[in-house]
Amino acid sequence: MAAQPSRGQKPFHIVSPVLESLPLSRAAGTKVYMKLENVQPTGSFKIRGIGHLCREAAKKGCSHFVCSSGGSAGLAAAYAGQKLGVPVTVVVPSSTGPDTVRRLQEMGAEVEVSGQVWDDANRRALELVETKGWVSIPPFDHPLVWQGHASLVQELKDALDTKPDAIVLAVGGGGLLAGVVAGLRQVGWQDTPIIAVETWGAHSFHAALEAGRLITLPDITSVAKCLGAKTVAARALECARECQVISQVVEDADAVRAVEQFLEDERMLVQPACGAALALLYTGRLQRLQREGRLRAPLGSVVVVVCGGSSIRPAQLRALKDQLGLE
Repeated sequence: MAAQPSRGQKPFHIVSPVLESLPLSRAAGTKVYMKLENVQPTGSFKIRGIGHLCREAAKKGCSHFVCSSGGSAGLAAAYAGQKLGVPVTVVVPSSTGPDTVRRLQEMGAEVEVSGQVWDDANRRALELVETKGWVSIPPFDHPLVWQGHASLVQELKDALDTKPDAIVLAVGGGGLLAGVVAGLRQVGWQDTPIIAVETWGAHSFHAALEAGRLITLPDITSVAKCLGAKTVAARALECARECQVISQVVEDADAVRAVEQFLEDERMLVQPACGAALALLYTGRLQRLQREGRLRAPLGSVVVVVCGGSSIRPAQLRALKDQLGLE
């Protein structure tokens, strides 16, 4: 079941817009709808699942949340904690930008920096759970998080006249993928293909699919730090066995170019993690999947989950372009 708030309680997330994108439709050769999760109160889809988990934990009388996050999940936990009156500590890796740390603090969260990548921060968060008795709010690997994310698909069913022929989304730890699979089952759309996109250097899901088991990457080398889980959730691998999930990996440069093109086309700035999903449409990869017989042709429509823009500013986009040698 998709998460339903208790009677009289509004969810922390909003029903996000579903809009047709003419530029993306031209690039992809088929009608493309955007599910605009970047306009959520915390700037990403994470508030759906994290908000649901925090509310359920608060009902049990917890005194303190701790969340390990590269940004988006921490912002969701801080927001939910503020609304629920529960203190929040967010443990971030050193790769987290100062703007994100400042926003977390403005929401009332205590911020601790630990390690260089999310996996390091997560180890510290779990230590705090053990030593202080706080409640862990995992950013992607929890059934209540997936249940909260499933609400996204119900909204698609309510907004669209017909079922899409594919859903394009980015994969980091696998929480969004798990939530969308749960939502597809709930609305009877479980035969809808999901195109799961990562960047090289943060491709733990793709590596796991190829190996047939969970794989831990040696490091996160992609600029898409919000996709930076060295090991994907086990549930993500199960989803690939239960539904048609097509794994695709794009270059960092393509993801960043997609961010810039999307800003030009739709006047919205999103982070490189989201750019990975957009790059699949801008670079002709959708048409290639059709030519390879992995997707039907022609397609009636596809949905792309515009997952977030909470952790990027124009100056960061310019810096990423310089880092990757893009003009």
